[in-house]
Amino acid sequence: MASVAALVFVLFSFAGSFVFCNQTYIVYMDPTLRPAVHPTHHAWYAAHLQSLAIDPGRHLLYAYSDVLHGFAAALLPHHIPVLSSSPAILHIQPDPVLHLHTTRTPQFLGLASDAASALPRPIDAVEAASRDVFIAVLDTGVWPEAPSFSVPAGLPEVPSRWRGACEAGVDFSPSLCNRKLVGARSFARGFRAAAAAAGDGNVKGKPKEYQSARDRDGHGTHTASTAAGSAVANASLLGYAAGTARGMATAARVAAYKVCWASSCFGSDILAGIEAAIVDGADVLSLSLGGRSAPYFHDIIAIGAFAAADRGIFVACSAGNSGPGPATLANGAPWIATVGAGTLDRDFPAYARLGNGAKYTGVSLYSGNGMRKKLIPAVYGAGSTNASKLCLEGTLNPAQVRGKLVLCDRGVSARVEKGAVVKAAGGAGMILANTASNGEELVADSHLLPAMAVGKKEGDLIRLYITTDAKPRGVLAFGGTVLGVRPSPVVAAFSSRGPNPVSPEILKPDFIGPGVNILAGWSGEVGPTGLPKDRRRTQFNIMSGTSMSCPHISGVAALLKGAHPDWSPAAIKSALMTTAYYVDNTRSPLLDAAGGSFATPFAYGAGHVDPEKALSPGLIYDIATDDYVSFLCSLNYTIPHIKAIAKRNVTCLPRLSNPGNLNYPSFSVVFEKNLRAVKYRREVTNVGPATSYEVKVTGPDDVVVTVRPTRLVFERVHQKLKYSVTFVSKERGKSRGEAFGRITWASKQHKVQTPVAYTWKRSRELLAESKIQASYCWFPYGFLVFTAQSFSSCNAFSYVASNFHLRFNKKHLRAGGAFASTFANHSKRCRFRYIPLPSSSNFYRHHKLHGFFFCNPSLLLTSASQIADDGMMPILAV
Repeated sequence: MASVAALVFVLFSFAGSFVFCNQTYIVYMDPTLRPAVHPTHHAWYAAHLQSLAIDPGRHLLYAYSDVLHGFAAALLPHHIPVLSSSPAILHIQPDPVLHLHTTRTPQFLGLASDAASALPRPIDAVEAASRDVFIAVLDTGVWPEAPSFSVPAGLPEVPSRWRGACEAGVDFSPSLCNRKLVGARSFARGFRAAAAAAGDGNVKGKPKEYQSARDRDGHGTHTASTAAGSAVANASLLGYAAGTARGMATAARVAAYKVCWASSCFGSDILAGIEAAIVDGADVLSLSLGGRSAPYFHDIIAIGAFAAADRGIFVACSAGNSGPGPATLANGAPWIATVGAGTLDRDFPAYARLGNGAKYTGVSLYSGNGMRKKLIPAVYGAGSTNASKLCLEGTLNPAQVRGKLVLCDRGVSARVEKGAVVKAAGGAGMILANTASNGEELVADSHLLPAMAVGKKEGDLIRLYITTDAKPRGVLAFGGTVLGVRPSPVVAAFSSRGPNPVSPEILKPDFIGPGVNILAGWSGEVGPTGLPKDRRRTQFNIMSGTSMSCPHISGVAALLKGAHPDWSPAAIKSALMTTAYYVDNTRSPLLDAAGGSFATPFAYGAGHVDPEKALSPGLIYDIATDDYVSFLCSLNYTIPHIKAIAKRNVTCLPRLSNPGNLNYPSFSVVFEKNLRAVKYRREVTNVGPATSYEVKVTGPDDVVVTVRPTRLVFERVHQKLKYSVTFVSKERGKSRGEAFGRITWASKQHKVQTPVAYTWKRSRELLAESKIQASYCWFPYGFLVFTAQSFSSCNAFSYVASNFHLRFNKKHLRAGGAFASTFANHSKRCRFRYIPLPSSSNFYRHHKLHGFFFCNPSLLLTSASQIADDGMMPILAV
């Protein structure tokens, strides 16, 4: 039997004429296997690269020790199988690319007293206690001159335990930091490696980046100031939302870790930023970014957050802006606080008056010269194609647009970009109308021309009028800032939803916070729209997204950490969840902006956070790191994958019988085929006075819920008691998809509430899932040699690694068979030859490679831009 090494040599020799491009990979190592000859892990990692005949000085990007055991390196595809042959390698993955999830809120959350009230409140003392809490914001950096980072009166010197620093860089001096902004670092090696592979020093189409922690984007400054910005009087965005702008924890310290560049965030840089924040002494991590959901051993943020949680650091992440579809959320690991977005009780109304006398209300942040009261001609679809209805660049006919009010459909391009397109074509104003995917959700923007946004219902009426009236006309007016809007909060339509696509037994998101039309600090480099044509400059901006709701939670978590320094991250999250509210300011259940109906826990989790109540939750659901390891074992992950996450030896004995048995402060009950009964166990810790709690259950009639015991008696603080809950579906194989309820433990002083989500999976849904899972293991171990059209770009191996192997099935595994695949909407036929390997080979002991493909460089593919390079690419098992 030919040796693995010989086979690899043959295949590599066969590929010798191909041209490869470096790709960054993250390599997870088993530290217990480090030979004594290597004095440090860094030396060990370098030796692995030297064994590939490459220079560690050029190719080793990061050596990790706190966030994970391993390194990030720029490698060629054929290096991967050689590295994987080492028993010390637990796991290898391409460097993923993640993206940003892109005033009034302190009052809305009860964190700022009204001027007329001088009564002291518990939250006021907590604010002072948070001066010893450090919040690390991993984002696009910081604009240190922003007034939000000025030092508040009375803020003492930085506590000596802080080990962070302000790094010198392009247009960034360490002297710009102070007792409020205590750290600023940047991590760009992954970004630079990708830019170099693309043949450009910067990402094409994007302005040049500051090679420092300075923020040219504005996103990082906005999130950092939301979490812990100092109070700034007379703040506004060009007159909108005027008042005092302040972060959630004005006394807390904030440090900026720039890990996102040109709106892309590379996993290797994110891991380096998390590691630095851990070492620097952060108490809270705030990450308003994410990617697609993936198994936790492939999820960079989940891996980094696990290391942080293991050190007692609270991690808050945005759920994503991919709503309102189901199972769209990111950052769903149970050791992460996953934050959705809701609205405020503040609005920025604008009004449209049409030629038929109809009047419609929308929103706008337009601050320039208004339109006159005279009606002007209105148009919709002013171009030669349907794309003109979307007002995409190059689709509008200036002759049809000039001097008119233009109706544009929301979607495809950014809202403010549509306004810029209309203005460039000579339009006098714009109405931006929602479509079905946005529903009635309204997001205000600071447009470059008179413009307003309207919901789908109003949009449909305006579309009908413009397309049927012989001489449609209209005019816009703007109403400034309005407070006390009802109902509020409302779940934002864009906020990503559950069920949790990775572990459906864990209910996500955890809760929602303010995420629509949020005023916070801004970069002096860009205008409020972020468009190159926007020459306006302002110290504050109004933005929307779960990116905005996440730092609200980060700041509130800092307050709770200051008040309860002995609480674990899980305890802090539990307090926020069990005290959250799920009714609006009209005392009705929370609404969903997507359709106007009642929202569900798959949209808002436990509810909207209530910081003051969270200070005294009564009971908490605590979780230790070992519990999370047991949870990972219950997901049937391999030992190497779990070790890569947990950074420790793992036996998975004993393991949780069900992932839902994690001691989580919510319940997600999945009734699969022929499974009518589910039993979960929980343990609660008393953090209040001695008292007793009685249970109350609400929920659907077709589920019988039994709680044992029904009464919990606590005789002392920190006492722990357990209870069990059995959920029985009255119908087997029920067709109904989902339902919801709540379990509440009530004492004389506290109500400890946990939401319950029920999901029934029909047989065809289980079959579809099994097919998806089986696609990862259909392909036996071996090599595939392809003759196919070549790829002209080399910056998207991750696309291939995550998707290419999903196209295989058994019928393709015959010699000389044909296989069709699609990359970047380009179809091609591939011929391949299958070369099996012995199943006992150590080559696959820790990392199962599904094969390699070779591309013929004589056949150029010129229409694809984000696909693999010429040559060989490992097809990796998930």
